Amino acid sequence: MNPLLSAEQAVLGSVLLDPGQLAHLDWLAPDHFYRPIHQALFAALRKLRTENHPAVATGERVPLSWVTDAVAEASNHVRGLTEVYPHILISACPRPEHAPVYGRMVLEGAIHRSVTAHAIRLHQAARAAALQGEVEGALHHADVLAGVLEDLARRWGSEPRPVALATQPPTAPVAPPPVRADHVAEDEQFLLAVLVERPKAMDEVVGWLRPGDFADPAHGQLYRCLGALHHRGEPIDRITVLWEAQRRGLLADGTLTTEQLTAICNGVGAGSAEWLGEQIMRSSVARTAAASARAIRALAENETLAPGRLISHALHALGPLDEVRARWQTANGHPAPAPPPAPPSEGPPTAQVHAALARSTARPAARPSECPGSASTSSAARPPSRTHG
Repeated sequence: MNPLLSAEQAVLGSVLLDPGQLAHLDWLAPDHFYRPIHQALFAALRKLRTENHPAVATGERVPLSWVTDAVAEASNHVRGLTEVYPHILISACPRPEHAPVYGRMVLEGAIHRSVTAHAIRLHQAARAAALQGEVEGALHHADVLAGVLEDLARRWGSEPRPVALATQPPTAPVAPPPVRADHVAEDEQFLLAVLVERPKAMDEVVGWLRPGDFADPAHGQLYRCLGALHHRGEPIDRITVLWEAQRRGLLADGTLTTEQLTAICNGVGAGSAEWLGEQIMRSSVARTAAASARAIRALAENETLAPGRLISHALHALGPLDEVRARWQTANGHPAPAPPPAPPSEGPPTAQVHAALARSTARPAARPSECPGSASTSSAARPPSRTHG
């Protein structure tokens, strides 16, 4: 049995049994349902309620027209819906008064699907950015994903704030696409050769280029050596760089070899350090976007994560991309824009949050005369159930 399918059927069954339950499901939208038939049915039921269908104003008995009219309206938008299926939905609903809880389950599944879909789009855009050398598309999809996360947080009734996972899942590093890998490595080697040959060029990149921006970890460690020498005001040449690499243990642990250092330090040193640094930053933005997308997709596919935690962890996974993006904008002379003001809340937020979370109110303690088995408790005291007549 699929829990999500059961929840969708239970929501629709509860509304078919009791149209008044729609008043507690205003926060639930048709596109939150996974199956197209369920989307069409829920939209039809909401439309009938908006048009003041006679079933909405009935007392205890729901007319059969509530079901037949819903099927007729939904059939205008989807195929395969028969008159038998609504009765299957009704039988799948244990208790109509639990509709807000069933709706919360449907919304939870929709949140996981939405985050997964946008993470996939971000990953595809990041791969395309790595291949084409452009990052605008990846950054756009990152903004879209961040906006979706904030909107989902408001729908769920939680605060959209980044929260790190207690234990980070192991992730294997992913190399740039083969078509661009050689170009990225050449740019990194060329930049390092320029910085060794013209140490003053460090001033052009040291403010925004970081060792982690290099695709090759060895190149990143060599850039760290150059940055340390520059920070201490010491001279930079092939001998001082070799000595700094040895002091940091990069030669002993095999991170760098003397052959690599010789090839870089004796390379051609003519070129623009700023331009080469920007090319490396482009690659860094694309790799970081892809890593964030993979992390968020893994979170969204974890069904044990509650929506609030999923949203918070996903926002945290976008943090590294925000940091790289800010330095990328600095490298291009465009400071990071100020965050837009929070949009005004629409509708009754308190009631919406209450319904979305489906918090049940605490029941008062039973009096001695109301305990099970007491004489005051009888089947006649129970509210009559609403059935189709």
